[in-house]
Amino acid sequence: MKILVTGGLGFIGSHTVVELQNEGFEVVIIDNLSNATEDVLNGIVAITGKKPLFEKLDLREKIAVQDFFKRHPDVVGVIHFAASKAVGESVGNPLLYYENNISSLIYLLQELQQKEESHFIFSSSCTVYGQADVMPINENASVKPAMSPYGNTKQIGEEIITDVTKVSGITAILLRYFNPIGAHPSIEIGELPVGVPQNLVPFITQTGMGLRKELSVYGDDYPTVDGTCVRDYIHVVDLAKAHVIALQRLVNKKNSAKIETFNLGTGTGSSVLEVIQAFEKVSGQKLPYTIVGRREGDVVSAYANTDKANTILGWKTQATLEVGIASAWKWEQKIRNKNL
Repeated sequence: MKILVTGGLGFIGSHTVVELQNEGFEVVIIDNLSNATEDVLNGIVAITGKKPLFEKLDLREKIAVQDFFKRHPDVVGVIHFAASKAVGESVGNPLLYYENNISSLIYLLQELQQKEESHFIFSSSCTVYGQADVMPINENASVKPAMSPYGNTKQIGEEIITDVTKVSGITAILLRYFNPIGAHPSIEIGELPVGVPQNLVPFITQTGMGLRKELSVYGDDYPTVDGTCVRDYIHVVDLAKAHVIALQRLVNKKNSAKIETFNLGTGTGSSVLEVIQAFEKVSGQKLPYTIVGRREGDVVSAYANTDKANTILGWKTQATLEVGIASAWKWEQKIRNKNL
């Protein structure tokens, strides 16, 4: 069964490709390498013993997308990761985000719509909830006005998919995930941010390696356990496995509706200072950081109610925060030592 994974050389995409191949799926990857390198294929092969098909392609090029599906008419499902994802960058360059995140989605769905039956897993985000009124956040929480163009593209994307499933043979699952961290336990693949990291954990590990002078903690006066922002940090392998389970649900026609939504998180919130402390524990070294002013657009607290995914998908996270941080630290050490 051939599955297309867009953005399949990226952080979450590459881990999902590994899990798909481990479950016997035939995988073809599309990636434009804007935030990934082809070297990731070597890591996937090292783990699974099998090289997925790979095509360097920009999903904003409609004719190229049409040509791909002509050459791969046997693609039965798509897991769609390919999107720009930096909140700050989206505020500064909104049109880039609307073109990349919305156009590519439309071109993929136009091709799938022509099939009698197909399956679509959408990489969505807890950003659609904004600052939720109640913690933990369940799937019935209201979708708030987006706080950034990036968040808006996820909301619009969900709406587009919902509308298309009503009038086509496409079944879909929207996976709203919280904060992915870590690396594969083999340390063959992990997070490789281009430029300055936008996420907390790679910034921490780069600071630990001396690549960054210090970590800035944005605000310590929030109404949380220690005044710093709280997030739900989920190990990337747990997250990847959820995508495979969701796809199998659609393929095996176990879905209860044409489109379903699931939160993916651990159900536990951790503050920025707690993440720093976890790093210091697993690394055995102190991390230099400074408390600075709040950052515009940051929500105070966001962590998942995972009951729906636990019950309906039969999926639960396995890895702890410390396991995630430890694997991220090992990965950081590996890639930096390799580059010395």
